[in-house]
Amino acid sequence: MSTAFFWLFIALLALGTPVVFALLIGPGLSLVIDGQEQFFATLLSRFYNGVDSFPLLAVPFFILAGELMNSGGITRSIVHFSQSLIGHVRGGLAQVNIVSSMLFAGISGSAVADASAIGKMLVPAMEQNGYQRSFAAAVTAAAAVMGPIIPPSGIMVLYGFVMNVSIGALFAAGVVPGLMIGLGLMLTTRLLATRYDLPVAARRATWRERGQAFRKAVLALVMPLILLGGMLSGYFTATEAAAVAAGYAIIVAPFILRTVGLAEMRRIFVATAMQSGVILMLVGAAVTFAWLITVSGMAEGIAAAMLTVSDSPAVLLFLANLLLLLIGMFLDAGPAILILGPVLAPIFVEIGVHPVHFALVMCINLTLGLATPPMGLVLFVTSSVSGVRIESVVRAMLPYLAMEILVLLLVTFIPALTLALPRALGLIQ
Repeated sequence: MSTAFFWLFIALLALGTPVVFALLIGPGLSLVIDGQEQFFATLLSRFYNGVDSFPLLAVPFFILAGELMNSGGITRSIVHFSQSLIGHVRGGLAQVNIVSSMLFAGISGSAVADASAIGKMLVPAMEQNGYQRSFAAAVTAAAAVMGPIIPPSGIMVLYGFVMNVSIGALFAAGVVPGLMIGLGLMLTTRLLATRYDLPVAARRATWRERGQAFRKAVLALVMPLILLGGMLSGYFTATEAAAVAAGYAIIVAPFILRTVGLAEMRRIFVATAMQSGVILMLVGAAVTFAWLITVSGMAEGIAAAMLTVSDSPAVLLFLANLLLLLIGMFLDAGPAILILGPVLAPIFVEIGVHPVHFALVMCINLTLGLATPPMGLVLFVTSSVSGVRIESVVRAMLPYLAMEILVLLLVTFIPALTLALPRALGLIQ
């Protein structure tokens, strides 16, 4: 089988075809060109088998949980709690933005949801408090990157499904890098606050006020603890954890907080079905495409080409970082993982890189791509929310992006940062 399908895929992307259709049309046209129409049935079978998987049930459940918690006023309670903790420091609202994103990441697992929910609240508030709107949008975009890294994470579910890696181990491995990015962004904000004399948001909250803010946010904050505690202790799998999260959100938002009515519930279920349908269709198409990459011999050719450059894991990881950062600028994280995971991961596992370590390197790289031009989805969201041109957001975001790349390099070359926690919990050897 020729590699015409790959070049047709690239050409369709360049013409602006949506990724899922490029993944389906490219292989179909290549079979016609090669005169191998008899393989159409095999492509359809691969597509169906790619979607028909129990672990993928985690995707709609996590989406549903995030939609319910966000619509239930959870975002506002998290922001108020964060502000009670650090709103009094210089650059406090920027710090609140980052801390809120760290906490919200443990609920949504999505950078786009994080940027939209936090941005709608804090970008106008930061501007009213004396920040430039472009700076407020930049902080929001940079902080939203933590969404898919701090568990739960949608892209880690996809990676674990495609590469047969423990999703629980991936979630545990994402905790330290996610916290490192959050703390790095807070340090960067502290340095910028001193240099640019950023404003103080509010007076120091009393411990009583902090306690009140915590009580309002505790229903949201406890959900990540239930999920991670249940998975890491072995009480339920990642898929079951997603169902628990959705059930918890269905109880909390409409019945305890009473902030989601019947009409809103209907909208949430429709939105969840739409998002899930798009993702699952993409998974089926990407699994089919990855199978073609394997049977065509392209994966072996790429592996051989990389190993001719060097057989040093450190050198190859550095090159992989450059490649993934570049790809992340043009391709969304989900499709990139589904397409490139089966190609790159076996190469690095063969040269001694732990599969969980490489998974985190790949996920962090592609997540950073969500906040880099020209196709970063988080940039489009924050630009839309703030009304600031993407170029202005990118310029203001450069110090934060530099910090995130530094954390990425540390994670790449110090495997213990990702592997220590899963090993301590007995999830990997």
